[in-house]
Amino acid sequence: MMQVAGPLKPVNISIILSGSKSISNRLLLLDHQFQRGSHFQNISSSDDTLLLQKALALIKNNRSAIIDIQHAGSDLRFLTALLSVTDGEWVLTGSERMQQRPVGELVEALQTLGASIQYLEKTGFPPLKITGGKISGGEIEIDGGISSQFVSALLLISPVLQKGLTLILKNKVVSRPYIDMTIALLKEFNLTVTEEKNVIKVVAFKQPLGRFNPKPVERRIESDWSSASYWYSICALSPESRISLSFLNANSLQADAVLPFLFNEIGVETVFKDNVVELKHRRPLIKELKYDFTNCPDIAQTVAVTCFALGIKTELTGLKTLKIKETDRIVALKTELEKFGAIVNVTETSINITPFGETPTALNQRSSNEIIQLETYNDHRMAMSFAPLALVTKAINICHPEVVNKSYPNFWQDLKTAGFNLNLHP
Repeated sequence: MMQVAGPLKPVNISIILSGSKSISNRLLLLDHQFQRGSHFQNISSSDDTLLLQKALALIKNNRSAIIDIQHAGSDLRFLTALLSVTDGEWVLTGSERMQQRPVGELVEALQTLGASIQYLEKTGFPPLKITGGKISGGEIEIDGGISSQFVSALLLISPVLQKGLTLILKNKVVSRPYIDMTIALLKEFNLTVTEEKNVIKVVAFKQPLGRFNPKPVERRIESDWSSASYWYSICALSPESRISLSFLNANSLQADAVLPFLFNEIGVETVFKDNVVELKHRRPLIKELKYDFTNCPDIAQTVAVTCFALGIKTELTGLKTLKIKETDRIVALKTELEKFGAIVNVTETSINITPFGETPTALNQRSSNEIIQLETYNDHRMAMSFAPLALVTKAINICHPEVVNKSYPNFWQDLKTAGFNLNLHP
């Protein structure tokens, strides 16, 4: 457990965030397939990316292996597809929670394309036995309303399918910007991708892969906007604060680059200067926020907690995918926010939070004699989205603080540098 207390003066700091996990993992997978040996600057330091690098090295040097990706959901989805087109006998598994996260829609799509995949335990869930090899490809339909990672997994292997891929997306697509990111990165590799409404076509790559773009590429990966969200929260809750974040772009491929727009309403002014984002605290412009997070669910927790602390009533919708993340994030948010006195109502896809109209000052006074213990549920975003509450309460005790390693290993060190007081095992 770690006790976190806020700094005694405004936060004034410059932070260099690690590269986007979403971009890093996609580039690593493409580079692996096309044998370029590229060098990526500012690659993500997250556990998910380190696990993927380890898995890719294992795949490169073997024709049979058990691959355990632990809690890394995107790794499991992407590797399910990659191993289907990689010669060998593979077992793909993960943590207990990962074995509860459905993968059936992706497996069925791959089987339709010609892949050989078996469930080793419960149908529709990992662990998986995959016999990899050449698969035909062609035209398939997939439900776009379950997980954008299923769609991206198929797109990432589409160039090596014998017939390429025509992907028809059914139903309302969730997290569409992540699919757009995958398409943009495919095009960076000079692959032919076309889109028309809900149909995405990728032309099969016909040349021997070893002859495709044989020279390594030097590429700087943009910093992670999801990680930036916690600094937006800190800026909103710390009067007179100024925070600089490096290597973030206004025209980003990342869905969470909507943060400047959202927090402009909540109380943070954003200025872009070259590759640096400068954040400045100011008063919130609103007393109530309604927003659809269908395209950017990863920042919903941060926005929810920040608005609660500012006394802003919230109605957050488009949260369908939060039910199948590291934990059921909708239920986890409700449980933990209620500890701080919020009134929270949830559905399968939404959360409504009434913070009693409290301001940070009132919240601080009410909690002055109580240090609340936050459960993190093996979820990195629960720990990081609630940590800024230490700015408006006496302190907060956070269980299993190490969960942040999944996406932002330097989070606690960066908070310490910003003036937060951290005490392990209080």
